[in-house]
This record gives sequence, structure tokens and C-alpha cells, in this order.
Amino acid sequence: MADRIFKRSLALSGFLVCLLLAAIVLTLFWRSLPAIQEQGFTHIFSANWEPNMGQFGSKPFIWGTLITSFVALLLSIPFSIALAIFLGEYFKKGMIPSFVKSCIHLLAGIPSVIYGFWGLFILVPIMRNVQEFFGIEPFGVGLLTASIILTIMIIPFSISMAQEVIEMVPNDLKEAAYSLGATQYEVITKVILPYSKSGIIAGTLLSFGRAVGETMAVTMLIGNSNVMPSSLWGPGNTLASVIANEFSEATHSLHVAGLVQLGLILFLLTFVINLVGKWILRKLKHELNP
Repeated sequence: MADRIFKRSLALSGFLVCLLLAAIVLTLFWRSLPAIQEQGFTHIFSANWEPNMGQFGSKPFIWGTLITSFVALLLSIPFSIALAIFLGEYFKKGMIPSFVKSCIHLLAGIPSVIYGFWGLFILVPIMRNVQEFFGIEPFGVGLLTASIILTIMIIPFSISMAQEVIEMVPNDLKEAAYSLGATQYEVITKVILPYSKSGIIAGTLLSFGRAVGETMAVTMLIGNSNVMPSSLWGPGNTLASVIANEFSEATHSLHVAGLVQLGLILFLLTFVINLVGKWILRKLKHELNP
């Protein structure tokens, strides 16, 4: 009897999670329906954002979201893998790895708005000086500035998972490689990284999902310009930053519907990224365990 009740409670919990997800999707779709009826789905290919005129071109914001997230991901991967190897293979115990792990956990727990303030006071002046050095209009804020702050924010997530899977590599495999005369570098590159690649990619995708949905820090540093991104140095906008900037100032229902429509696009974009990530992980697991 107790087992049956426990099993049904677990099934109910899973059903409620699915129901909640469906409710979110339906709510976003229903509240964005006026904007969809006004312009259809052609807004995805339009760069004209004029809510007061019924124009909800979301192309600049989709590109801004993807560019900042991908750049942040590319910048974070070398540091994440290097630190994961450092903590998972070279220095597993002791004061130094404990201190580094504490710093990483602290970085993961810092609120987004604090990163935004730090970026405004420290990173923006540095970027402005760099732009002046290269003869570029010194905005300071822009896509690259937002990408750099996103890099710092997502590194702890990818490090944590990569370190865990590196520590889970069986000692038998490493000892077998050492017995054949392999150096530590060869063991890391030929044994540990291939064995851990599915976990490393999972951590990378987790951090990418965090970057796509980040709001406050990006809003404070991206420049908030509703135009198609022309370069990494210039200002732009993301789906989340537009919603954060304009939702409180939306004066009519059509404008609100257009912003909710951006939220729906952001949700679907995250959903697609998760599906692609699961497909990649399933393929990697099949290669490791045919």
C-alpha cells in the first residue's frame, strides 16, 4: 500500500511539472496572440521594432541574444576546461584547490545586478580605452562588453560539471595508460578528456542556457539599441534586455503583447537548445557505449 502511494505521488509530481510547463507555454502564446495576429510570424525576419505602429520585428534581438551567448561560450570554454583539469586532476586536495573552489562557488552565487555594476564601473572604462586605441567609436558598452561579463558569469557552471566528470574517470584507465609509459599530459588528452567529453559538453550547454536567458547584467552593459548588430564593438539588445527595459513602460496592450511574444521566442529558443544538447549527449553516450 505504501509503495503504491509513493509511486503515485512520484507520478503526480512528474505530471504537475509537465502541466506547469504547458501552462507557461499556453500563457505566453495567449498573451502574445494580439501581436501575432497583427504581424503574423514574419516578425522573426523583420528588423523594425515599432510597437506603437504594430511592428514587432524581433530579428535584432534574436541575433543579439545568439551573438552574446556564443561569444561568451567560446571565451569561457578554454578557462572552464583548464580550471576543471586543474581541480580534478592536478590539485585534488589541499588549501589551494579549496580556495579556488570557494571562489568559483562565490562567483556562481553573485547576483546578476552586481556583475552589471562591476561591468559599468570597471569593464566599460577598460573597453572604452581599448576602442579609442583601435580608433573605434568609444561606446564602452556593447555586444562584446556584455559577452565578457557573461563569460565570467557562466564559467562556474561549466567548471562544476566538468570537474565532477573528470574526477569520475576510473583510476584503472589512468593507471593502465601510465603503465604503458604515457606522460600526465598524454593521459589527460588521450584518456581523461575523451572519457569526460559528454559531461564537459553537458556543462557547456548548461552554461550556454544560462547565457541565453541572462537579463540584468546584459541590460546594463549591452547598450540597449534596437538595431541589427553591425559589430561586436557596437551596442545592441537581446530578447531578455528588451523585455526588462520596456515592459514597465508599455502603455497599451499591443505593446505588452509584443514583449510577451519576445518572451515566447526566448522560451522556444531555450527549448531548442536543450533538445539539441540532449541529442548531442545521446550520440556521445552511444559512441562511448556502443
